[in-house]
Amino acid sequence: MRPLSLPVMITVVCAVLWIGMSGAQAFWKKKQRVEMPSYQVEVVASGFDFPWSLAFLPNGDFLVTEREGFLNRVDAKTKKVMRVANIPPVIAKGQGGMLDVVLHPKFAENQWIYLSHVVPVKEEMTLAITRARLNETALEDVQEIFRLPKPSKSKVHFGSRMVFGDDGMLYASVGERGSRPRAQDVKDPAGSIIRLKDDGSIPEDNPFYGREDIHAAIYSYGHRNPQGMALHPETRDLWIHEHGPRGGDEVNIIKAGANYGWPVITHGKEYTSPFRVGKGTEDKGVEPSIKYWSPSIAPSGMAFYTGDDFPQWKGSLLVGALASAHISRLSLKGNNIVGEDTFLGELEERIRDVRQGPDGKIYVVLDAVDANILRLEPKL
Repeated sequence: MRPLSLPVMITVVCAVLWIGMSGAQAFWKKKQRVEMPSYQVEVVASGFDFPWSLAFLPNGDFLVTEREGFLNRVDAKTKKVMRVANIPPVIAKGQGGMLDVVLHPKFAENQWIYLSHVVPVKEEMTLAITRARLNETALEDVQEIFRLPKPSKSKVHFGSRMVFGDDGMLYASVGERGSRPRAQDVKDPAGSIIRLKDDGSIPEDNPFYGREDIHAAIYSYGHRNPQGMALHPETRDLWIHEHGPRGGDEVNIIKAGANYGWPVITHGKEYTSPFRVGKGTEDKGVEPSIKYWSPSIAPSGMAFYTGDDFPQWKGSLLVGALASAHISRLSLKGNNIVGEDTFLGELEERIRDVRQGPDGKIYVVLDAVDANILRLEPKL
């Protein structure tokens, strides 16, 4: 038998190695893949125009914001939607309007709720945070506790997610309002995560408190447009995600005083060219993201799943997607993302928010006219 030439031998060896590696990778992926559980979707409330967020009340009712400028209370038993009166001023233009709603950690005692919303300032607009006491279907003691300086005519990038930390402080995301340099201007809290006391005053242990060259409310900066925020159930770290431009949506773990790079360090591209935004994807002094999506999924809303209905998903991070119209489930090992799959894409609906309710079930806010609030149940 005639011996094989050296080039042919190399080709054969490479082919064998490639087949072996492919088989091993396929086996590993199959072994690691979490089986998608069967679920059924129930409509728990309907008739909302571009709902943005929901918050659960102790008695089982829940609040729903509508971007067009409304706050609603939904009776959990009857599903009746009641419009809440005496809300603060709101201007609904572009991505702005009535946005997030959260409850004070001691809501049962003090009835404080917190709203992020866009307010008119002459011919311009800016982001504000207001707290008020909820009395059935009306607000009382309405107090604006934060307003983003430097209003503008821009209708985009308000951020606006809020979370109370274990320290009792209010953390809120603020977009850079479509003006990239604002994210690196530390005198301006646009493009940042801010940290406030529950009355809106600034904590003295904020990382830049007492400095004249940096706005004292800033907790981290270099953000573009964060629309998801949640506390990790075990580490209690603050996690966010934020929109990139054309690609480069990010998941970040927030550290006090850290710079997250936008618009200098990014994974995104310009909308009108193939060139990347900024000078690179990493740099000294810039906190790296733990995940990025390219192409963009347009993330909005996020929650850690700790319920029992879907045990295969326990410990996962759930991220709603506007552009991709699904929920992304990120598998975690510590602070590392080790896998991703998606669900609810069969609805072909933009996902504005995803939450875990006090009953341990997954609630989903759709982004549309005459939209539904959904609850996912295990399929029997």
